[in-house]
Amino acid sequence: IFLGSSLEFLEASTTNVALPAMQRALAADARAMQWVVNSYMLVLGALILVGGAVGDRFGRRLVFTLGVGLFAVASVACGLAPNVPVLLAARALQGLGAALVIPVSLAIVTSTAPPGRRGLIIGTWTAAAAIVTAAGRLLGGALVDAVSWRAVFLVAVPVAIASVILTRRYVPESRADVAAGPLDLRGALLAVAGFGSVTYGLIEGSPPAFVTGLVLLAGFLAVEAQAPAPMMPLGLFRSRTFTALNVLTFLLYGALGTAMFFLPFNLVQVQGYSATATGTALLPATLVLALLSRWAGRVRDRYGDRLPLVVGPLVSALGFAGFAWAGIGGSYWTTFFPPLVVLGLGVAVTDAPLTTAVMSAHGESRAGIAAGVNNAVTRLGSLIAVAVSSVQALAVFGPALERRVAALPVPPEAARAVVAEATRLAGARVPDRVSHEQRAALEQAIDEAFLEAFRWVMLLCAATAAGAGGAALCIGVRREAPPPS
Repeated sequence: IFLGSSLEFLEASTTNVALPAMQRALAADARAMQWVVNSYMLVLGALILVGGAVGDRFGRRLVFTLGVGLFAVASVACGLAPNVPVLLAARALQGLGAALVIPVSLAIVTSTAPPGRRGLIIGTWTAAAAIVTAAGRLLGGALVDAVSWRAVFLVAVPVAIASVILTRRYVPESRADVAAGPLDLRGALLAVAGFGSVTYGLIEGSPPAFVTGLVLLAGFLAVEAQAPAPMMPLGLFRSRTFTALNVLTFLLYGALGTAMFFLPFNLVQVQGYSATATGTALLPATLVLALLSRWAGRVRDRYGDRLPLVVGPLVSALGFAGFAWAGIGGSYWTTFFPPLVVLGLGVAVTDAPLTTAVMSAHGESRAGIAAGVNNAVTRLGSLIAVAVSSVQALAVFGPALERRVAALPVPPEAARAVVAEATRLAGARVPDRVSHEQRAALEQAIDEAFLEAFRWVMLLCAATAAGAGGAALCIGVRREAPPPS
């Protein structure tokens, strides 16, 4: 089960490291790179709600293996994509496969874990996931530098094959003890269309698309309120604790997704790191998460949900704010290393207790749908946060670049050409017909403008994470009884 779930962890870690190389190879702008992330997140975030319900109804092992196989096929399509549109379609197909795998895997784990040890077991799961993420960043960076960005997608194939073989052999089939009903296809289509339209409206600056998305999401809620078997039962949110957990998830993991989207561009395009060095540079946060997740699970088992879920996001906010102080150049150990360690500590304190609390909020019989809702919120939080923060970044970067270029002694046509590249953010290109000194000055202007935008984005992430800690104050204090000796 963990091997199959690790595909999603590998996807997140390797793809982010490869984004700068993709942008350069495909001659794409920043919006295209956002869609490389968001096409996956959109389908995953909307359809993961169906994935949990499908697994509960038709068999968790069956749905898990189908999802792993689909993810592997889509990964091959990503690796062979000749252009951005094909890549985006394959990424969406990856999201569909992951939407079947993620909630079902957690439901299988929860259904087999003794109640008094769920925090420890899920903490172990989180630690293992962090190790895979760390390995994925190293592997992804090395593959980008040594082979191509395309290679990062192909590593999923042998992992998927091994997962399917082991799951069919060792994992028993299980279903939830609930009455079967028709799949909520109307709700699924409205969720995809609604979140897709909202995201398109934010990224492309289209108010009509944004308003249309809000209308579609209102329709989604109306359908869920009346459907005989809704993929997102609104009754789940009658629990104040469950609602607070999902608000916390949306805010904190939205901030985390945003930081992990922008950091590789800073490290590669501004700081001059290679892809391998970038993957290595991001390791401290992941290693801290791996080392402390089991401990955090035990803290939750002993002290309940609220304490770690208030403290963790506040510590994470300090980590996000720390990124805003890094300039151009300087030692890694005094610029990016300290905030990465602090961020890893904050996420470690939060992650296992949050997962355990969500899975326990409505009992084992609804573990699949509860996992689906919370995982959807995680991905949709990242989807919306990356879109919003990218709008902010472009709004800061464009004027900052124009100011800096206007002050340089460069030909007017060169200045106009660079300003016209603002949609590429730090990937903006300098025209060939300039002197060496003028090129250096224009490249420095691009780097400084991106750094200004990056700082604003990191401060927004810090404020969002602090809000997540505030949401945790609404969580009830609860402990599970220890297992019998």
